[in-house]
Amino acid sequence: MGRIPHRYGHYLYGVIQSGITCSIAAAIASFPFIKDGAFLQHWFRSWGVAWLTMLPVVVVAAPLIRRLAERMTSRP
Repeated sequence: MGRIPHRYGHYLYGVIQSGITCSIAAAIASFPFIKDGAFLQHWFRSWGVAWLTMLPVVVVAAPLIRRLAERMTSRP
């Protein structure tokens, strides 16, 4: 399998980071559905909506947050 060019690393980071974060948040939000046996169904739907919403936000915000953090910290 070929590797993704480095210049697209920012987008790959956004896909991975938003996927993991939304997965955890959807699991927490779906926890009450365990007793009904609908946890996985609710989790998958919640994760999909959250991920499709957050992916563009993360892709746009990540470079801005990185620059802000660099300005707020000092290098040794």
